[in-house]
Parts: sequence; structure tokens; C-alpha cells
Amino acid sequence: MGATGAVGAELLALLDERSFPLKDLTLLASPRSAGTTLTFKGEEIPVQVLGDGSFDGIDLVLASAGGSVSEEWLPKAVAAGAVCIDNSSAYRMDPSVPLVVPEVNPEAARTHQGIIANPNCTTILMALAVWPLHQVNPVQRLVVATYQSASGAGARAMEEVKQQARAILAGEEPVAEAFPYPLAFNLFPHNSPLNEQGYCQEEMKMVNETRKIFGADSLRISATCVRVPVLRAHSEAVNIEFAAPFSPQEAKALLTKAPGVKVVEDWARNYFPMPMEASGQDDVLVGRIRQDISNANALELWLSGDQIRKGAALNAVQIAELLQVPQAVGASY
Repeated sequence: MGATGAVGAELLALLDERSFPLKDLTLLASPRSAGTTLTFKGEEIPVQVLGDGSFDGIDLVLASAGGSVSEEWLPKAVAAGAVCIDNSSAYRMDPSVPLVVPEVNPEAARTHQGIIANPNCTTILMALAVWPLHQVNPVQRLVVATYQSASGAGARAMEEVKQQARAILAGEEPVAEAFPYPLAFNLFPHNSPLNEQGYCQEEMKMVNETRKIFGADSLRISATCVRVPVLRAHSEAVNIEFAAPFSPQEAKALLTKAPGVKVVEDWARNYFPMPMEASGQDDVLVGRIRQDISNANALELWLSGDQIRKGAALNAVQIAELLQVPQAVGASY
């Protein structure tokens, strides 16, 4: 559902790459995609318009069509007998809906009542880096600043940044439609709505979703989310305060073995994770793991991860794999 979007395209690629077991594939999208086809395993499959009867005979729905579409259609899919993995924010904080990162809380997938929520991209990337450390030395507080690429707003936003860059280099005025302001050669705080405390919706997603995934309602978290002129892959600067001192060497050793994480550090070259190198990768690149010089109980790290891949499509497919092989719940990836 949402087959023609940026995440939809990545979902198709991953289902093929990972040889996901399926007997039949239905591609659903909005009326503006009527008549188009998409290629899967060398076969041209027509895109169908989402509507009544779309879920007849369907076992599994991978949804990436936006919150309002999910709210309207996923209950109908569940009523038709399908299990739904939703990439929107519609059900993430619903107490009856598990919010799952397979490397962190795979057991939560077993508790579903028809819908499983895929967390926000920035939450997923941070969770992969923090969870292995939290298991050894409980985290008391997280302070994170995100550097979010255009891909977070979809394929149209990515193309808009390219057009803006060409316009600016040609001495022309850049046009902003996907974002409120030009993003090329610029940056600005995340453009989601602000609450009364001055935190935007994206920042509060990181706060609330991380608490739910970790099962830690009182975990102190503060986030600042920023749009940056990068096409694909988000980056984050994370300050982690633990219950007790935690050596950077031990943290690096743990993260080197952590599923879904690749440690990238070359201190002599000042070489650490970059979105250019994280793009297209399944793993979240983590590095620059260092002692916080202002707090003996805190470490700092830097990460880059593909927002479309692990931040969205790959996480959804991994959840689906848990459902395909129930005994895999609890296994490492």
C-alpha cells in the first residue's frame, strides 16, 4: 500500500533481495498511479487503485501511504483477515499496537492484534546504536540532534533539492514546495508542527517512541531535529548518560558485535560515518564514540543510516520476516 512512493520502491527491492516468501503480490496506490506498472522479479505488475475489496485474500499488508490512509484502510484490511505492518505514525503510540525494531524488541511482534507499527526513521537509527549499550549499563538520559535528509519527505522532496541546487548555481531563485523553505545550500529546524513547549512533532516522536520500544516510560530524552541539504540517509549526534561510567572502548566492542550496526572509525584520518556512505546500506554506521568531557557517566557518538532502507522499508520487511517464521522472534539479525 503506497507502492509507487520512495519507501514503496525500496520495499519491493528488499522483498526481492531477501527472497521473502510470497505466493502473490498486489500493488496498491492512489488514483493518480492508475495504469502504471512496477517491475518485480522481472515481471511487470499493474498498480491497482486502493479501494473496497483491495484486501480480499491478502495475508500481509506493508503500508507506506501516510497516516490518514492507514487510519482509514488498515482496520478494513484487518477485518478482511490481513496482518498489517504500518510505516506511518498513525498507530505508533496506540497502547494496543506493538512498535517494533526487530534487533531491539522482536518479542513485541507476538502481541499484535492485526497491526504492527514501524517506528519513525530517526527513532530506529538511534535505537540500534543505544540499545546494546542500555542492556549493559542502563541509560538515564539521551540528548540527540538529528541531521535529516530530504528523503524523509519522499521522492518529490529529493528531486526538489536537486532542482533548487541547479537554480541557485544558475543564479536563479529556488522554488520550495515540498518544504516551507529552500533546502539546497540551507538548513532549518524540522518543519513538523510545534507543541506548546516548543518541541516539534518529529522531536516528540523520538521521545515517545523510544520510551515505548525500550519499555522505559520515564527515560529522559531531549531531541532537536534539523533538515539538512543531503539527499538520502539521516545522521544523528547522540549524547548518552548512563547509570555509571562506561568506557568508550567497551561501548565500541559492544557495538562492533551489535546486529544492524557497523562501527566506522579512523581517528587518524578524522573519518567517521557519513550519509553518502550510509546510503543504500542495511547497517547503521556508528562512530566517533567518545567520553563526554562534561559528564563522567556519559558517552557521545555519531551515526548515519539510510532513512528509506533501515529507517523505513528494511525494518518493515524484518518485522514481516518475524511473522513468517515465528520461532525467529528473539533471533539476531
